[in-house]
Amino acid sequence: MSSYQISENMNNLGTENAFVVLARAAELERQGHKVINLGIGQPDFKTADHIVEAAVKALKDGHHGYTPGNGILELREAVALDIFKRHKVNINPDQVVVVPGGKVTMWHCILMFGGNGKEILYPNPGFPIYESAIKFSGAKAVPIPLLEKTNFSFDPEETISLINEKTSLVIINSPANPTGGMIKKELLDILVKKLEDFPNVSILSDEIYSHILYDSDFHSMLNYKSILDRLIILDGWSKTYAMTGWRIGYGIWPLKLADKATRLNINSVSCTNAATQYAAIEALNGPQNQVENMIKEFSKRKDLIVKKTNQIPGMQSQMPEGAFYTMPNITGTKLSSKEMETLLLEELKVATVAGTSFGKYGEGYIRFSYANSQENIIEALDRIHEYAIENKWG
Repeated sequence: MSSYQISENMNNLGTENAFVVLARAAELERQGHKVINLGIGQPDFKTADHIVEAAVKALKDGHHGYTPGNGILELREAVALDIFKRHKVNINPDQVVVVPGGKVTMWHCILMFGGNGKEILYPNPGFPIYESAIKFSGAKAVPIPLLEKTNFSFDPEETISLINEKTSLVIINSPANPTGGMIKKELLDILVKKLEDFPNVSILSDEIYSHILYDSDFHSMLNYKSILDRLIILDGWSKTYAMTGWRIGYGIWPLKLADKATRLNINSVSCTNAATQYAAIEALNGPQNQVENMIKEFSKRKDLIVKKTNQIPGMQSQMPEGAFYTMPNITGTKLSSKEMETLLLEELKVATVAGTSFGKYGEGYIRFSYANSQENIIEALDRIHEYAIENKWG
């Protein structure tokens, strides 16, 4: 029998449980069950026709080959223009590094700033790949607690208290996955002011949900001039333009780091799919009505799912300010997060994700994605409500 000599770091690599739940849900559907998916974080809308047509045209025009490691210039220029339109900040297109999906910017950044002896701060509960990639890099993952009592935002004073001489990177995410929470401008102001005392600490701001807002205004970290020389922005097309399967995103890097990020690209993925890049140009430059309509629909679903959740004994949900997730408190049901995830999927055929899939501070919570139709949301929450009454939750 073979004895593999696998790197010990592989033992530090986690996963994204939403995909595990998705696979199990698909298996149950093959068995003939009607599974309602409130688990996976992807819009249930089709990519707009004009974006698809741009990709088809690119293929017909012969764009079949490799592209520059940092992405085609036309796309990087389109990103720079979009950033100016949205945030009134001028960036150099050479700061933009196009990658096959938002995770790649995250991965490159954590590999760049991680390693043995380093510490990286990350939101918890938060996107699970933060913690996984930090540990894989050899760095220590230091959680920034996101608590319900602060609307799943953070305490800037507490966050700064976690920084020491080993800290190399701070990760923030707003609007947030899995909570739907937002970081208010006044808290960012305090955080940035305090970070000015730590010039060797870089910042990764995950702004992938920055278009999907309800009653709150978004304030990009790009608006803080004092940290621009050590700020990396993660953004992309997956959520805003319903392009999850197209696998395209981008990072905005300080110029002195953009070349290093491009080198990581070349060493790992070579470049991003050519036709997808032309589709991404059209997404930014073309009509935005589908995005607007999608957000209006998400807003209706948000109100619906919070209302229905709060009628379930033992569950209580705050109103999300962005993204398309809710993170109900389930402590009143007396079930752990994992027990709830398993019960809902196996017994009620409703796919959700345990709060602990997003870190230790997710215990006592379950994540609902409302990237599903209002009809399905009603049916799913009715199933849960009926079960809660029968089993005397709360």
